[in-house]
Amino acid sequence: MATVSRTIRAPAEQVYAILADGWTYSDWVVGTAHIRDVDASWPAVGSKLHHKIGPWPLSLKDASTVVAADPGRSLTLRAGLWPLGEATVHLELAPVDGDNTRVTMYEDFHAGPLHWAKNKINDLALHGRNTEALRRLGELAENSPTTRR
Repeated sequence: MATVSRTIRAPAEQVYAILADGWTYSDWVVGTAHIRDVDASWPAVGSKLHHKIGPWPLSLKDASTVVAADPGRSLTLRAGLWPLGEATVHLELAPVDGDNTRVTMYEDFHAGPLHWAKNKINDLALHGRNTEALRRLGELAENSPTTRR
């Protein structure tokens, strides 16, 4: 399992607002090339975000589904990457030092070839990818008009 954390200079509600806007995922999730559609009920449990991953012409169409949501505190997704597999992504938000938020992202493959080939190389690749994803998420939250300092 890949686990990364980052402190973001924005309140948890502002960070969660970005997570709750499915159309921003291609702005911060590394590897997401395009958001094709977002269910109107996103991020309610069972709602889906329809995306393309990877570079054209090799991009794959799939969807990510909300498994659990606690507004302002956490979001858990089942991220489709078929035919490569499926991952569970859990994001936890914890307020720290006033208006800062510690975001911890856990990701683990649980189905498909990437699950069967589970090894340290996968964990290292996910760690690097998710470190960059949290950097981008932080940039979005810290530069939001409501949190700009």
